[in-house]
Amino acid sequence: MIRGIENYGFTNYFSNQIELINGDKDDLVPARITEVHKEMYTIIYDNIEKRARLKGSIFYNDKYSIYPAVGDFVLVNRNPYGEDIIHHVLDRKSKFSRYDSHYEKEQMVAANFDHVFIISSLNHDFNIKRIERYLSIAWESGANPAVILTKSDLVDDIEEYSLQVDNIAMGVPIFYISSVTGEGIEELKKHLKPKETIVFLGSSGVGKSSLVNALSGENVMKVNDIREDDSKGRHTTTHRQLIMLSNGTMIIDTPGMRELALWNIEDGLDTTFSEIEELSRLCRFKDCSHNKEPGCAIKKALLSGELSYDRWNNYIKLQKEARFAARKEQLNLRKKEKLSKKR
Repeated sequence: MIRGIENYGFTNYFSNQIELINGDKDDLVPARITEVHKEMYTIIYDNIEKRARLKGSIFYNDKYSIYPAVGDFVLVNRNPYGEDIIHHVLDRKSKFSRYDSHYEKEQMVAANFDHVFIISSLNHDFNIKRIERYLSIAWESGANPAVILTKSDLVDDIEEYSLQVDNIAMGVPIFYISSVTGEGIEELKKHLKPKETIVFLGSSGVGKSSLVNALSGENVMKVNDIREDDSKGRHTTTHRQLIMLSNGTMIIDTPGMRELALWNIEDGLDTTFSEIEELSRLCRFKDCSHNKEPGCAIKKALLSGELSYDRWNNYIKLQKEARFAARKEQLNLRKKEKLSKKR
């Protein structure tokens, strides 16, 4: 079956950008990035999958160039005799990034997705604070999150997990599935739609690759065993990639990441911890630090048990990370502005 670029999620949002791009771009065609391997990319358009590389004079001469990530739509110059050349990255409708501590800047992980599946297994990997972290990232990305709890066949009583997740993911769909028994798979399939893209977030060993295989109905991804003593697995996925299922839904799978250094996600935190934001508005003082001030609604909620200390402490931790990343982002923007003025 021939799949045009529209079947890969290319909408008017992207086509309208092409008309606004200045210069002679008539010979360029839109493609989608499906894999990233250092300086080499895999792209797809009109059922053609090819290797592509960046046009050096455009990308490598600018320190602040936006490099393609999995899921990006790009404009390429087709080369029938070898690798296509990427000229331009179109603006993203959604993105998921993290803080790169080595280069002290934002590292793009995936782009242009409609849903984020936060995947955690019902074994030793289950960590409610990590799910809170992923929820904050998901809400900030611009896509709709869902929590997928895998390996439901390993537990006798799901209720204890259900209560924990319900308390932190209010209004977010939650699915309990098993790739072994098939439990919950058909219900999850009902939420898969053609031309839409889903990004998977989760640690190694949570069953992301098994879930992709279960949803596709075939073994499209390699599955590794996990260690029995701590339920941790090796990285089955070694690089980010976009996979097209037979029904036309696309999945971006990412290597397992146990802890993500947050990039600027302040809005995502406000949504994930909305009850804390609401409590803060009830404090007597608008600039309340929730420390020693009288009339602090946060302290009152902590003492009464309305707000747990674990959730509050995790909120403070994530908030500090987000503010640190925001400062780095502002510093990078100022450097970019200075460079532009010099030019």
